[in-house]
Parts: sequence; C-alpha cells; structure tokens
Amino acid sequence: MGKKGKMIVGLDVGTTKICAIVGEMTDTGIDIIGIGSCPSEGLRKGVVVNIDNTMDSIRKAVDEAESAAECDIRRVYAGVSGGHIKSFNSHGIVAVRGSEVESADVQRAIEAAKAVKMPTDREVLHILPQTYVVDDQDEIKDPIGMSGVRLEVKVHIVTGAVTSVQNIVRSVNGVGLDVNEVILEQLAASEAVLSADEKELGVALVDIGGGTTDIAVFSEGSVKYTAVLPLGGSYVTNDIAVGLRTPVTEAEKVKIKYGCACTPMIPQDEMIEVPSVGGREPRRVSRQVLGSIIEPRMEEILNLVCREIVKSGYEERLAAGIVLTGGTAILEGITELSEQIFNMPVRRGIPHGVTGPVDVNSPLYATGVGLILYGSRHFSRNGKSENNYPKFWRKGKKWLSDFF
Repeated sequence: MGKKGKMIVGLDVGTTKICAIVGEMTDTGIDIIGIGSCPSEGLRKGVVVNIDNTMDSIRKAVDEAESAAECDIRRVYAGVSGGHIKSFNSHGIVAVRGSEVESADVQRAIEAAKAVKMPTDREVLHILPQTYVVDDQDEIKDPIGMSGVRLEVKVHIVTGAVTSVQNIVRSVNGVGLDVNEVILEQLAASEAVLSADEKELGVALVDIGGGTTDIAVFSEGSVKYTAVLPLGGSYVTNDIAVGLRTPVTEAEKVKIKYGCACTPMIPQDEMIEVPSVGGREPRRVSRQVLGSIIEPRMEEILNLVCREIVKSGYEERLAAGIVLTGGTAILEGITELSEQIFNMPVRRGIPHGVTGPVDVNSPLYATGVGLILYGSRHFSRNGKSENNYPKFWRKGKKWLSDFF
C-alpha cells in the first residue's frame, strides 16, 4: 500500500558508505519508512574520485530505500563533506530603511556579510546567522520588529570547492535524481543528535566517519565554528589490516565486533579469532593486541579534534561537552578515551525527533536522519515539491510508458 504523506529523502554520500533514508511527514512528526545502504565506491576523503562508481553506489542505496519505503524517489537532500570545505565568520552592516527592522533589512544585512572576496573556484554552501546588533543593543536573536537605525549581523559562512560540490550533484543527477539542497554533513547531523539546550549552553559535535571527521561548535544557539579533518575510521581499519595481517574487509568486521578504543577496558585474557590472508588458517590473537592498534590512531584523531576546538576559541565555553556521532562513534571505549583527551563530558549522539517502523537508533544514521529533519524544516522556505511518489504511482507510470 502506498504512503499518503509527503516524503523527504536524505542521501548521506560518505566515504565508506552511501545511505539513503526516506522520511514520511505526518500530522504528528516524521516517520522513517525506508533505508537503503551500500558500500561507497568512488569517493576518497569525502571527495568524488570516480563518478561512475559513485553513481553505482548511489543507485544501489536508492533502489534499496525505494523498495523498503514503497515509493519512487525523485528528489533528495544530499550531504557533503571533505577537506575542500572551508568556513569563516563575517559580518554585515546596513541602515534600517523604516522606523523598525523588517525582513528585507535582515536579508540586506546578510547579503552585506556575504560580500567578501572569494576565489572563483569556491562557492557558498551556507550563510548561518549567529547574532544581530540593532544600534548599540547586541546579542539579539531575532531583530524583526525592533526600532533602530542601524542593523548588524554576524554570520558563519561555509564554502566548498565548486568542482567537488558539482561532482556530488552530478553523481546524484546521473542516477535520475534532483538535489533539493547540498548540506554540510555535520550541520545535518546536529539536527538529529543535538538538543536546543546543548546548542545554547555550548557543545561540540564530532562526526567521525570513514574518511573524514567533521566538527561543528555551537554556542548561544548558533554555529560558531566548523571544520573537516581528512581522516576517520577507515584509517583505524587499515591499521588493523596491517597490524594483524588480515584483509581490509575482515579488518573492518574485527573492528566492529571486537574493537575497543580504551585498552584498560579490555580483559587481559580475552582472545579473538582473526582471518588470515592467502587462504591460511585463522589465528587467535589477544584482544589487547587489537586494542593497542586502535587506541593510538583514535588518540591521534581525537587530539586533532581537540586542537580544532582550541582553535575555535570556544573550548572554555562548551558547558554541554562533546557529542560523538558517525559510524566510528559506535566503537567501544571511545567515549571513555574522549573524556580523557577533552577533559569534559562526552556522549554518543543517537538520532532523535523521528519515529516509524524502521530503526535508526544508531550514530550511523545521524547524518541521514538529520538531512530529513533539515529538509522538513526548510521545505516551506524552499518552496519545492519533493516529487517522491508512492509505489502505486510508480507502477502506474511504468504501465503508461509501456502502453504508449
């Protein structure tokens, strides 16, 4: 039976996996009704290096999501990451045209903040207002309706390499899909795993994926700093493959099943079985050995994250601590290791704000669910039809095309 609600699709184009998640908008919220996932081929550190392989992975993930949700997917909200992402803070000042601030004044101030010299090979992905100043009154969240003669806005601007963003869009278009909007992945994930209170108090979201680690620092309810580190969980997997002399695919399975980022948590006498290469017999190895391979790499990644947080200037203002999400956040012991490195509270970020028959209760799905939540909140602003149809429409459309 076809679904009757409007459907929004989030497409997480990651380095190690492509994940398509279908959400149905209902009177009570959003139901997750379908998920499709496929190993990612054709991306490296969040950047497309082979369009054909990327298209194949996207097609498989979307087909699986369509089958699960019984719908015809036409439009998606796509996530983007990678070392090409750069961001900075800016501000704009304009004169208020009337006796009070109107939405047109706010838009002009944002445009003024956007008017910065930028290389031709970069494009703006997001302009995120932080705070407003009306005359001498600062720290204003919404200036519309206030009296004043001068309006200033402080914004966070996220940019990406034109070619890298276009290659993501081209890969999605290549499988017959349109892109509603390209969204920075950590911003999408923040929609799914952070609360309004955390954003207000001060929190750092750390999304550790396969090829990149994405960081977003929030304070006073707005984004203050974003960064992307070009390393992630795939480095841990490669270390295991080399250290234990096992194929990369088997190393990934060993990491997921037995991996621990904090060696003191591992029992001293626990043994695991590790597949060998070249048809050799599997070997029994102490789990402590596996931990001694994982822990140094995770320490390196987390220390680099810590350096970025210090660079942001908000390390002393993160009252809500650190929230870890992404596939690598599932790793046992990662919160304990993170608390030692950051010296502040750390928790795993699990998607919330959605319901439905499909279980997305894992950091793996944070970005995909966040893309849906972002799409639902910005749908009316974009004024675009999702054009994702129930299954009966897809069958009828195919019948008509075959008949004519």
